[in-house]
Amino acid sequence: MTLKYLIQKEFTQIRRNAFLPRLIVAFPIIIMCVMPWVMNMEVKNVKVAVVDNDRSTLSQQLIHSIEVSNYFIFTGQKPTYQAALKEIEKTQTDVVVVIPQDYSRDMTNGQQPQVLIAANAVNGTKGSIGSAYLSQIVTAQVNPDVAAMQSRVSTLFLYNKHLNFKLFMIPALFAIVMMLMTGFLPALNIVGEKEAGTIEQINVTPVSKWSFILAKLIPYWIIALFVITVCLLLAWGVYGITSKGPVALIYLLALLLALFFSSLGLIVSNYSDTMQQAIFVMWFFVVLMLLLSGLFTPTRSMPSWAYATTYVNPMSYFVDAIRTVFVRGGGLSSIWHQVLTLLGIGSVMAVWAVVSYKKNS
Repeated sequence: MTLKYLIQKEFTQIRRNAFLPRLIVAFPIIIMCVMPWVMNMEVKNVKVAVVDNDRSTLSQQLIHSIEVSNYFIFTGQKPTYQAALKEIEKTQTDVVVVIPQDYSRDMTNGQQPQVLIAANAVNGTKGSIGSAYLSQIVTAQVNPDVAAMQSRVSTLFLYNKHLNFKLFMIPALFAIVMMLMTGFLPALNIVGEKEAGTIEQINVTPVSKWSFILAKLIPYWIIALFVITVCLLLAWGVYGITSKGPVALIYLLALLLALFFSSLGLIVSNYSDTMQQAIFVMWFFVVLMLLLSGLFTPTRSMPSWAYATTYVNPMSYFVDAIRTVFVRGGGLSSIWHQVLTLLGIGSVMAVWAVVSYKKNS
């Protein structure tokens, strides 16, 4: 019965706060409506300049192949390689293609001319991927056998047939929203009561530590369910993207992640004396877990020492599981390992949150 009134007190405090109700509603809406358009790892709009030293029909065909590509912005032909390099130095061009003088003659004689591709590597990702795209176009033009072989290769995309990057990123955005909403708010809750002095009124009551911590955790679990519902509705309404797997598993994963982050937030607040301390400590852990979770880049591409951290990173298990359910349509049998791990880590953190709370009666 005591727990019921404590939970009611938490919701009353949230409702009377002028900022929190608006944040809880507006934050997932803004994230889901803006971030899928921004968090796109596909490289497009690479500015390409061409130096055509051959000026033949075959060289013009190569230039036309570059012009019609959706990945490039053709900035025109330059008279010399030095002039094109000046365009790169002014950041007006990303990649320069130099067609040799005997390009047409070598093609006619069955030889393979050497086409120079020079990329601006200040932006390493754009330069390397842009060069790779151009290399494919040049290779297909120079070596017809390769082009014929590529035409006979058929690619079957099992889960993301239209290569829609939003389908890959929206489950990751669930993780970001859950992490920030259920992590930072509990971290600031107890610290805020410490600074206001209201926590002393609880400390002198016979309320147990378990009841007090549960009363702090349960409201944010309910908020987590609300937030994930808003995210699912926005993914369906705005982008037409729905989960391939059971929605109940998405809610289960959301609750397990909320258990961990709300417990982490309370642990941080138990050891912090001011809001500034709590914010900086939470931000430290959140950034590390986010960048090492495989949300943006595959975990297998990390160094071995960095990959070892994924074994204790709940974000890594959540991202893997949510993409398995949402994108690939997996069931509980596909994610049972992640579910048990999230449950174990979350339970340990919840116990730590209770033990670390110092109740001075």
